[in-house]
Amino acid sequence: MQGLMAQAQAMQAQMMQAQEELTALRVTGTAGGGLVEVEVSGTGELTGVTISPEAWDPDDTEALGDLIVAAFRDAHGRASQVASAKMPSVPNLGI
Repeated sequence: MQGLMAQAQAMQAQMMQAQEELTALRVTGTAGGGLVEVEVSGTGELTGVTISPEAWDPDDTEALGDLIVAAFRDAHGRASQVASAKMPSVPNLGI
C-alpha cells in the first residue's frame, strides 16, 4: 500500500510540473497563408492575435472572422498535441 501511495505522490508531482510547463508554453497557429496568426498557451488559453493588414477587407469581415477561427483551431490543435506528449501516462495498477 505504501508503494502505491508513493507512486501516486510521484505521479501527482509529475502532473503538477507538466501543468506548469504547459501554462508557460506558447504555441502559434496560422491561417490564410500567414495573414492571421494566433498564440495560445499549452493549456489552450488564447494569448495573442496578429492580423496582417492584407487580411482586412471592410466589405468582407466574415472572412476575417473565419481566418481567426481557423488560426485558433490550428494553434489549439498543436497545443493539445504538446499537452498529450507532456502529461505523464497513468500506469495500469491492476485494481
